[in-house]
Amino acid sequence: MTYQTITLDIADNTAIIHLNRPEKFNALNSLMRAEVADAVRTASTEARAIVLTGSGSAFCSGQDLSDGGILSDPDLEGALRDEYQPMLRAIVDAPVPVIAAVNGAAAGAGANLALMCDVVIATESAYFLQAFSRIGLVPDAGGTYVLPRTIGTAKAMGAALFAEKITARQADDWGMIWEAVPDADFEAQWKARAAYLANGPTVAFRTIKESIRGSWDNDLQAQLDIEGRGQGACGQSRDFKEGVLSFIEKREAKFQGR
Repeated sequence: MTYQTITLDIADNTAIIHLNRPEKFNALNSLMRAEVADAVRTASTEARAIVLTGSGSAFCSGQDLSDGGILSDPDLEGALRDEYQPMLRAIVDAPVPVIAAVNGAAAGAGANLALMCDVVIATESAYFLQAFSRIGLVPDAGGTYVLPRTIGTAKAMGAALFAEKITARQADDWGMIWEAVPDADFEAQWKARAAYLANGPTVAFRTIKESIRGSWDNDLQAQLDIEGRGQGACGQSRDFKEGVLSFIEKREAKFQGR
């Protein structure tokens, strides 16, 4: 598929998706949402790790408010159901790890698009902004789900009500993201993280995703049962056998992703 608002490059088991509307700070319009969903699904079948990042100076400035009809006929519920949800579900349900490499501002739905990824790595000059209340809206794109679960109710409520910038360093300190990286080291760091995941035990990574995301809705016994089933499946994988052999033989494992 030829994309108009994003780019997709796949090499060395890694898929890199660039949001590619730099003149609009990579604001999300209908076409971009559909293209991101398609690219993630495509990459999930051809790569063992996916990176989502932005072109230019921003990661994503959120909903494109100049997208036609947003004031004359604002069916925001329909857009969330029909366009945002498929994009977010593609990321959450991807059978491989998805990294958000936040290269600049991540605002509104753009912030929550990043936070819905499995791992968030941000450059120190980046920031996250729940900008919704500034225009009379509530956080969407998963924001009211992921924020309380990462930074707690108090911080999530303040972020939503006051709509103040959260620096990458704050986000790291609060547990919102995995790591904030000095600007000079950012690209090398996320590429190294992606390479690690792309060459790792893919069956285990898929099971980790499913187990941790599912834990939010389970009690202890249900989660213990999930761990048991997941571990049983991983124990049948070729990568488990390779991992054990490499440990015994004191060498680096060579995982094949199966």
